[in-house]
Order: sequence, then structure tokens, then C-alpha cells
Amino acid sequence: MKYSYIKPRKKTIFTKDVQIISIFFGVTLFMLFATYAFLLFHDYRYEKEKVEIKKEKDAYHAYILKMDKKIEAVEKQNLLAEKIATKNSVLKESIHNLFDLVPDRITLSEAKIMEKGLILYGVTPNKDVYNFMLQAPLSSIFHRTHSTFYPADNGWLRFVSKNYIDEEELGSEN
Repeated sequence: MKYSYIKPRKKTIFTKDVQIISIFFGVTLFMLFATYAFLLFHDYRYEKEKVEIKKEKDAYHAYILKMDKKIEAVEKQNLLAEKIATKNSVLKESIHNLFDLVPDRITLSEAKIMEKGLILYGVTPNKDVYNFMLQAPLSSIFHRTHSTFYPADNGWLRFVSKNYIDEEELGSEN
């Protein structure tokens, strides 16, 4: 006796509902593993970039130290240049003052400027002109002055004036 009008079907564990749930869990697991792999890849890439950035940072730090040394050397050279420029301007002013000191009637042929002295070579009409117009100002500047005169062909006198500053008195002035 049959109670059904249709033919019985075979029953399986993989029904439509189970298949949908299996696909959903499969897709979910795939997305989780894909996200995990993505995060592992980015973590690896970030670590690699971190190492590269640290290398660049160390290289820049070394470059900065190198530049600091160069800047220090340039600053030293700048100070030296300023010191030389100051000495040159003082020397220029001293030479200008020296030539202002020489009267029109006396002609200088050579002047040797030393650190602690001055030697002048020139021509003067007579000793009195030299003594009053050049020797007096030189004596007020230098501690020791010595002049030697030689007759020139034109009747004037050639002179050599050696003028020195004593070092002991320089030390006591400071």
C-alpha cells in the first residue's frame, strides 16, 4: 500500500541550506585568511621600509655631522679671514699715517715695515729739516730711533732711519 503520490527521493546531508551555510563559511574563512595574508605582507613591507628609513636616517645623521665639521672649518676660515682683513686694514692705515707723517720737503725712496720696527730710506735737504719735520714725530712713536746720513750727488742728504719699539715696554702697556 502506498500513501504517497510521488516517488520518494534520496535524502542527503548536503541540503540547500547546508550548502549555503558551507559556502558562507568558506567565503568567510577565505576572507579571514586573505586579510591575514594581507596584514602579514604589509607588516613585512613596513618592517622592510622601517629598516630602510633607519639606514637613511643614519646616513643623513652622518651627512649632518660631516656638514657640521665643514661649517666649523668654514667658520674658522672666516674668523681667520676677518683677522687678516683687520690686520691688513690696520697695516693700510699705518702706511697711510706713515706717508702723512712724511713732510713734502723729504722724499722717501723705500720703507720697510717690520713687526716691531720701521726702516726708512730717503732724501732730505739738510739734517735740520729731517730732525724737526720727521725725526720728532718718529721719536714720539718709536722707543729707539737712529738715523744715518750720506751726501747725495745734488747736495742733499740721503738718510737711513731705523726705528724700533722695545718689547718690554709693550708688555707693560697691556
